[in-house]
Amino acid sequence: MAFNIADLLEHAVDVAGDRTAVVCGDRSLTYTELDERANRLAHHLASVGVGKGDHIGVYSRNSLEMIETMFAAYKLRAIAINVNYRYVEAELSYLLDNGDVVALMYERQYSDRVAAVLPSLPDLKHVFVVDDGSDAEAVPGAVRYEDAMAGGSPERDFPERSGDDLYILYTGGTTGYPKGVMWRHEDVFRALGGGIDFLTGEYVPDEWALAEQGRDGAMVRLPAAPLIHGAAQWAAFGALFECGTVVFVPQFDADEVWRAIERHRVNVLTIVGDAMGRPLLDAYRAGSYDASSIVAVSSHAALFSQSVKQEYLAEFPNLVLTDAIGSSESGFTGIGMMGRDDDHSAGPRVNFGKDAVLLDDDGGIVAAEPGAVGRIGRRGHVPLGYYKDRAKSDTIFVEAGGARYVVPGDYARYEEDGTVTLLGRGSQCVNTGGEKVFPEEVEGALKSHPDVFDALVIGVPDERMGQRVGALVEPRPGAQLDLTAIEEHVRGAVAGYKVPRSIWLVSQVERLPSGKPDYPWAQRHAAAHAPDTEKTAA
Repeated sequence: MAFNIADLLEHAVDVAGDRTAVVCGDRSLTYTELDERANRLAHHLASVGVGKGDHIGVYSRNSLEMIETMFAAYKLRAIAINVNYRYVEAELSYLLDNGDVVALMYERQYSDRVAAVLPSLPDLKHVFVVDDGSDAEAVPGAVRYEDAMAGGSPERDFPERSGDDLYILYTGGTTGYPKGVMWRHEDVFRALGGGIDFLTGEYVPDEWALAEQGRDGAMVRLPAAPLIHGAAQWAAFGALFECGTVVFVPQFDADEVWRAIERHRVNVLTIVGDAMGRPLLDAYRAGSYDASSIVAVSSHAALFSQSVKQEYLAEFPNLVLTDAIGSSESGFTGIGMMGRDDDHSAGPRVNFGKDAVLLDDDGGIVAAEPGAVGRIGRRGHVPLGYYKDRAKSDTIFVEAGGARYVVPGDYARYEEDGTVTLLGRGSQCVNTGGEKVFPEEVEGALKSHPDVFDALVIGVPDERMGQRVGALVEPRPGAQLDLTAIEEHVRGAVAGYKVPRSIWLVSQVERLPSGKPDYPWAQRHAAAHAPDTEKTAA
């Protein structure tokens, strides 16, 4: 039995061949068409010497070609390497070199960047280009994607695969150059792809179970995030394993998302926290979209504040609203469900998965007592480590109670009802006079003010306190922020030492394509501009 991504997708093809598998813009593919096109591309890649263990770069916005290329890679037992389409030349060159990419699929609009980095990448031996409507000239020697497709066999005649095959997901996180997180296929399937029921903790019994489960029909899902990020990849893969239909928009646009929901009768929308949740709500309210098909909204990978959740439930009273926590390194660690009558005053709360615990800074397991704080750790199906970086790999794994835990650095607190409240990433923690302040808690308090659209919280150097809490705040369109009123509002939600003492008003809070906060940008902005308001510690 092989819990392999390609095998799991092929099982869905065999069950639901005539069903629509993927939609992007005005194009769609059935499961049979997706399988045949991925077979053709895989055979083309094999003909130019790409095979088991080789790395294939995927440099694209959301597209049918991106799904096809990833599927083709896994069919060959090769490894798809996700490339962030916002990277500048230095970042692109680093990733393609660090990721040992030997073949690259890219959208034509990125030709200038690819041409600039190719001379420094002698191991990159094959390039194929997707026509995207731009008039950029392809790099010399690049094969047109459709020509590559046409020349390959449609037959599914590949060697047997294994659950030990390697999956790599490059993650930039919120700081530094990207790192490739290595997983066995079986482990990442169990951690992110539906191989363990997120609510019950029960294991899927065999590799055919999800496809059989979807034989009589499955939901239509729309992952709003870019496929270059794990949250969208695994929302898509998990839906495809169950014979569902996956709808994409090429690039996040709130109005286009609602148009796609209306056109394709989407049932489940997956987003990345407030960064997508807020603009989607604003667009919905300003438009006249039919969203009656939506039964669930699920957030992953970034803060989904209580105030925004409450707004969704006010707009969609019967919505099933879930907030899942985890990371590229840990996989799924917990999920929370929120109802209209629930307590909306608390921070982001979830129920831990059965393999998740809190660990102290010495690697010991924290007793599950109310108020206890620790780093989130997960055991069981965890990654192998970072690609080509043993030193960093060693920093995220600990041994506790005879088990190996992955500990990416997120902190949380046990609550009286057995749930945990997510506090945020320890690397961004502000230490002010010895007190720890987690940015996400303060960001949630700021964004609960009706005139605040977005906010990022950072540590600012302070001679007396070491650091003070600072915030970059984006007002809602047309709002005139009263900074004194904002301070009083936040003071009513968090302890006084957590209230921002320096505030910068910005026209737009910068975020990564995934919706995650761009804290380096926030630090640069704060260093280069005087704050709009500043108070010394009392």
